Amino acid sequence: MELIHDAEFWVLIAAILFVVLVGRRAWRALGGGLDARAARIQGELEEARRLREEAEALVTQYRAQQQQAAAEAEAIVAHAQEEAERIAAQGARDLDAALLRRQRMAEERIAQAEAKALDEVRSVAIDVAIAAARDVIAGAIDQRRGSALLDEAIVALPQRLR
Repeated sequence: MELIHDAEFWVLIAAILFVVLVGRRAWRALGGGLDARAARIQGELEEARRLREEAEALVTQYRAQQQQAAAEAEAIVAHAQEEAERIAAQGARDLDAALLRRQRMAEERIAQAEAKALDEVRSVAIDVAIAAARDVIAGAIDQRRGSALLDEAIVALPQRLR
């Protein structure tokens, strides 16, 4: 029982009571702080999980859009190739038609030139024949006989020109 009279004993008791009383409050405060921190971390983890799920959904959506865009690009390229082939074929047909028209026009011009040259040759031949006939007739026919032949030719001329 000497302990009851000992000051160190009472200091020890006071220290134990102080630790028990203050320790409970400190433990509650510390536990509350830790609980709050755990709740905050839990919330952050759930937010991170939600953001990750949203990001995965966006990645999936963007991949689908990328595949769709690639398919559309392939369709556009295929359509452009078909259109280019159609235009090339149409151009070839138009070129063939233009060449055929020009060939026909050239043939017509050649035929016209041949006809014109033939007409000129005939005209020159007629002029030469007339000049030769005039010289022959002038030498063989006298003035009176020549006048009679000339009158007959003038009268027959309208019938021959028909």
